[in-house]
Amino acid sequence: MQKNHDIPSLGPIPRHVVIIMDGNGRWARRKNLDRLSGHQEGIKSAKSVVRTAQEIGIEYVTLYAFSAQNWKRPGNEVLALMNLLRNYLINEGEELLAQNTRLKAIGNLSNLPHDIRELLSRVIKMTEKCDSLTITLALSYGGREEIINAVNSIMAEGKKKKVTEEDFQKYLYTSQLPEPDLLIRTGGEMRLSNFLLWQLAYAEIYVTKTLWPNFRRRHLLKAIANYRSRERRFGLTGEQIREKGS
Repeated sequence: MQKNHDIPSLGPIPRHVVIIMDGNGRWARRKNLDRLSGHQEGIKSAKSVVRTAQEIGIEYVTLYAFSAQNWKRPGNEVLALMNLLRNYLINEGEELLAQNTRLKAIGNLSNLPHDIRELLSRVIKMTEKCDSLTITLALSYGGREEIINAVNSIMAEGKKKKVTEEDFQKYLYTSQLPEPDLLIRTGGEMRLSNFLLWQLAYAEIYVTKTLWPNFRRRHLLKAIANYRSRERRFGLTGEQIREKGS
């Protein structure tokens, strides 16, 4: 009997999932709450997602926590977000260690308040040997800024006349991370918002209208199931992929 290639086989669990956590403000507005309440509830979603990711065998989760453009938000909101980050780092370090979870951070971290940079360094150092799951927080992060920073670093070295993709990737914030397999965006918006512009070239994209504070275990499992039903092509045709696998 001839195999029906239109029916997707169950694919692997993604190794690296990245998430644009959108919708905190809208969630709060719909409940007549202040925006801070939305961000606080969003932390609960992040914890739920991290636990679930670890349970099902995802190795890397990268969360778009604070963009380079977020510094332009009202001062009181920026201050509240920094306080939430500060409290997370103070309260969650030991828990991450107990769960064998490593913490990393990417972005222009020099823009963060000094005490937060110190807390971040402490938790990163504390969990550096954990190997069950790696959580990466994108903080003061911008995709265009990352690419410009990489170009300037290469030019400053002045060693290469020709740069390959492999060379270029070594200068990105994510040089120690595998390329993302799946991008999840909550809140229903259909854009990348200056997030991992280089790294997402061949990632699968999953957009849900669920607002981030409502996004929990079952929503992540639904996204993973959708990912596993797809055939990743990396620019190849379906026929080429089947020939390669045979």
